[in-house]
Amino acid sequence: MIAKLEMLIALARTKHFGRAAEHLGITQPTLSAGIKQLEKQLGVQLVLRGSRFGGLTPEGKRALVWARQIVGDTRRLRDEMRFRREGLSGLLRIAVIPTALTWASRLAAEFNRIHPQVEFTILSRSSADILDMLENLDIDAGISYLDNEPLGRVSKAFLYTENHTLICPADHPLADRAELDWAEVGAQRLCLLTPDMQNRRIINKSLNDAGVAPVTGFESNSTVVLVSQVREAGLCAVLPEDLARFLTLGRDLRMIPIVQGEPGHSVGLVAQYHDPHTPVLQALLDVAAKLSRRHETRVDR
Repeated sequence: MIAKLEMLIALARTKHFGRAAEHLGITQPTLSAGIKQLEKQLGVQLVLRGSRFGGLTPEGKRALVWARQIVGDTRRLRDEMRFRREGLSGLLRIAVIPTALTWASRLAAEFNRIHPQVEFTILSRSSADILDMLENLDIDAGISYLDNEPLGRVSKAFLYTENHTLICPADHPLADRAELDWAEVGAQRLCLLTPDMQNRRIINKSLNDAGVAPVTGFESNSTVVLVSQVREAGLCAVLPEDLARFLTLGRDLRMIPIVQGEPGHSVGLVAQYHDPHTPVLQALLDVAAKLSRRHETRVDR
């Protein structure tokens, strides 16, 4: 039953029999047979079929809610029993907004210093993708904005406040400035993250509030590509301070702080709400809070 419920979850997420089977590492006939067996066991039709996947029936949509809960609880049970047997171990899957990847690496390193038997998989994703992946049990936690767009019912652990900086070539007219306001930033030819990224929507709002619209010469969902464009094409990029410092290290580029009109947005760890969490996820939330306190202490100094 658990395996068949996982098939239903994968099919609902991919909306395609072939991709769902590939995601699960099984053949498409095996997936189709598993869904039919699940329908027989439950006594209802779950999937609309034609020449291709036609969506879920009303009964299928309701079954999907139960499937996520049952599969999630089963995984948490396994994690709990593994903890009783082996201590903290296993794999943590985390999806991260691109602008917080340095913090994700920092969090994983700090966690592994305390719990070396836990492995990590870290993926770069948009904030919307992170919420979808949490709902579909594709990840254990995410790092995203906490206070800008709705998150739903999740557990949260604050990591840091995001402050933006302009990155420009060393010979740029603004290179020697101590700071800039958003109106001055909007007058530059910029390379920015793509509009599907929440960071881009935050930057757009800051520029609009300053009465300017971004003059975008280049877009990418990769922060590495953005900084490369600053080097190769002489454009300016806007990125959070911590990530900008990492990407410009050792390069002939300048970072200029942007004066914030209001406090920056909070970024932190998010996970599906459960009481209690599994030991490994609770430990991750605890380490995130510890890392944040350490960072805040350094900033205050």
